[in-house]
Amino acid sequence: MNNYTHLNAQTIDRWIDDGWIWGQPITPPDCDKVRQGDWNVLLTPTRPVPKDWFLPFKNTKILGLASGGGQQMPVFSLLGANCTVMDLSDKQLESERMVSTREGYDIDIVKADMTQPFPFADASFDLIFHPVSNCYIEDVYHLWRECHRVLKPGGVLLAGMDNGINYLFDDDDAGKPLTITNTLPYNPLKNPELMKKLDLEDDGIQFSHTFDEQIGGQLKAGFVITGAYEDYNGHPTDGLATVAASIPTFWATRAVKPQ
Repeated sequence: MNNYTHLNAQTIDRWIDDGWIWGQPITPPDCDKVRQGDWNVLLTPTRPVPKDWFLPFKNTKILGLASGGGQQMPVFSLLGANCTVMDLSDKQLESERMVSTREGYDIDIVKADMTQPFPFADASFDLIFHPVSNCYIEDVYHLWRECHRVLKPGGVLLAGMDNGINYLFDDDDAGKPLTITNTLPYNPLKNPELMKKLDLEDDGIQFSHTFDEQIGGQLKAGFVITGAYEDYNGHPTDGLATVAASIPTFWATRAVKPQ
């Protein structure tokens, strides 16, 4: 299915209309807090990115890769960075445009597919911010190579990734037994039954990726990893079932393109 990424973009647009948490743009009061130095951003669902993972923001060129929605790019823009956001969801890009107009800063907004060559010259950016989203593409090796290409020497890639555990289980409710219902790798393009299930549940077309693909792929592309942490789908206090609150299901990494 050659156009699965465009189907995913349409799915995300529907989720946003239904109130998807990752499609809710930052509010004016929170923008005011950013201006006062009170801010945090997420690569993964719950754990804020360490602030010492960033470069000084003033005039730093940042690419928000599949990072639309008006959540992170406004923060970086208000802190003085020169930001570009690249996403394939019209709704996510609309939010970026709305917040930039509302808050009075400039941002370059690019609609593009991250499975294709990025529409940027070599060594264009100082930092790439890539929250969990490569679960919607099949080939992450291409992604890491393109990130390496468009970063300047010494540039930083901050990436959030699903580690695959989420795909072992169907959506689980608190109080129900936890049962492994799928096998890895999770790839609906190679499994018609998975494709039917995802279509029925309006979950888009998603993929699991291995440690070799996610971490090994960054190293293979030429990055040096300088920081990492795990995260969960939620907190135990959220009343979520075991897999959501008790099993780390996400990784975040800080990787540097050597000088």
